[in-house]
Amino acid sequence: MEARIANYRGSNSLTYPNHILIEVDGVDTRAKAAALVGKKATWVAPGKKQTAITGKVASAHGNSGTIRVIFERGLPGQALGTPVKIE
Repeated sequence: MEARIANYRGSNSLTYPNHILIEVDGVDTRAKAAALVGKKATWVAPGKKQTAITGKVASAHGNSGTIRVIFERGLPGQALGTPVKIE
């Protein structure tokens, strides 16, 4: 399932670098997003090394189908807007 990184999870004073908000293609309600909880997400870094960072879908975020993924380590800022694979 294809998706893209929307933003980091955060507030006015805190940012969680390994909590990422992801928009999934074809998921537009909270119920559809909740069905993805527990699935694995993988982000592959561009470049020669093709480093992969994996995470787990933790919960739905809001009512428009966005999901929150907790990655094993933080993603770089260049990852915003790039594709993620949900399995």
